[in-house]
Amino acid sequence: MVGWLTASALLAGIGYRLWLLAHSTPATNSDEATMGLAALHIARGEGFPVWFYGQQYMGTLEAYLAAPIFALAGGPSVLGLRLPTLALYALFLLLAWRLTLRLTGDRWFGLLVVALLALGSDRIVKNQLIAGGGYPEMNAAGVALALLAVDLAAGRPGRRLARWALWGFLAGLMLWVDPLVLPYVAATGVVLVGFCHRELRGRVGALLGSAAVLGAAPLLLHSLVNGRNPLRAVLAASGANASADWADRLHGGLVLGPPLGMGFCAPGSCATWQLWWALALPVLLAVAAATAWRALRRPADPAPRAAAATRLALVLAAVATLGAYTVSSAAGLTPVESSRYLSCLLISLPALLWPVWTAARRGLATDRGGVGSALVRSAAVAVLVATLGTTVHATWRAAQTVPPTRAAEARHAELVSTLRQLGVRHVRAGYWTCNRLTFASAEDVVCAVVDDTLRPGFDRYPAYRREVERAATAAWVAPTGSPLAAWLDERLRAAPGSLGLVTVDGWRIYLPRA
Repeated sequence: MVGWLTASALLAGIGYRLWLLAHSTPATNSDEATMGLAALHIARGEGFPVWFYGQQYMGTLEAYLAAPIFALAGGPSVLGLRLPTLALYALFLLLAWRLTLRLTGDRWFGLLVVALLALGSDRIVKNQLIAGGGYPEMNAAGVALALLAVDLAAGRPGRRLARWALWGFLAGLMLWVDPLVLPYVAATGVVLVGFCHRELRGRVGALLGSAAVLGAAPLLLHSLVNGRNPLRAVLAASGANASADWADRLHGGLVLGPPLGMGFCAPGSCATWQLWWALALPVLLAVAAATAWRALRRPADPAPRAAAATRLALVLAAVATLGAYTVSSAAGLTPVESSRYLSCLLISLPALLWPVWTAARRGLATDRGGVGSALVRSAAVAVLVATLGTTVHATWRAAQTVPPTRAAEARHAELVSTLRQLGVRHVRAGYWTCNRLTFASAEDVVCAVVDDTLRPGFDRYPAYRREVERAATAAWVAPTGSPLAAWLDERLRAAPGSLGLVTVDGWRIYLPRA
């Protein structure tokens, strides 16, 4: 029975996200379109970018995964760009179930973990489905690293060299794709060193190192050729060059961050009652670490000790992730949007909830000699019910965003169609309009970024600006009611007839007069 229920939960999680994708949800943006343009260039053989356009960090693995789909489909699409991220989510869910069984051996607890991960708040589905760089890959890779580590540490027979090679390759690959997952690489690596240090001295160590170099090859080759240090760019992106008040950092990192980043909140905000997870998480981390450490110190066979060590590693990686985010200025300056940096915490979910599950099961059992008070058991049941209930509510709220998101996508499609009908090939627009427009039109419309006063903005792909500047005329595109639209309307009032105006639902197109 539990097997069928687990399979149903797994399929429900995939089906829910497939339904979202079929309804153009979550909403796309210019950052995702930038990855899509990289995939389009790869599919056409026009370029093979190592980094996300416009920066020197965050690898373009998602673009390389989507490029074959674009080539087979004959053109780009948001759905084609997101099919690989959906596959990565399915892999993450399957591996999380297997990891839970390895760590605990409890199939009913495995069902609970799969059910929780099958749900998805607005922030969670954005992290898992939007191909904006790094986030869809990290959780699947992190769970795979932990699963490989526990199997290798426990001495699991069969294909050991292949497991060592895969662990090394994934560790190197994540160094290129997104360093946010490095706490999990380091923590599971410590487990391997602690349990397998003798094995690592021979050919296994050489194999592991070679596989890691192969996974990180794009980063290493680019750094050698260009003499650049990607670590500096990563530190700059984390907010190291900005400043935020420590009170704001602590509030964003420890109060808002955990509920938002782990899927307990409604779209774009957290109600006060949803912040309970911020209070529960430190307690869960401490209890999970203590129980794992106690199990690790007990004399036992390698398998139980390896499972305990891996649970402890997942807890410590979660602490490191939460700490690094809290001290960053991003937690204080943009706490809602930056909560995506805590996406990796879902990898630690089995380790966090296992002590709660065992306490709740003792409370439901009939063993009169069970350990722990009735109060502790009741609290454990309450935490599990609250976790599931809050996540269900956040998922329901996320599903409610489908109609407005689908309507907005239809308006954008009408904008692209109108520009094509007008014969407009070159436009200027804001950052969050430009690359999305260029991608949606498959580069039939090329856009250069301007700010709200028509001054040049940040172009992630400078070739587009050069093409627009070479054009004899270029139109302007602005969302209705935006500051850019207000500026252009003021110009139109100051010089009537200088611009032609075409309106599309939600958009304004300004055409220069000859």
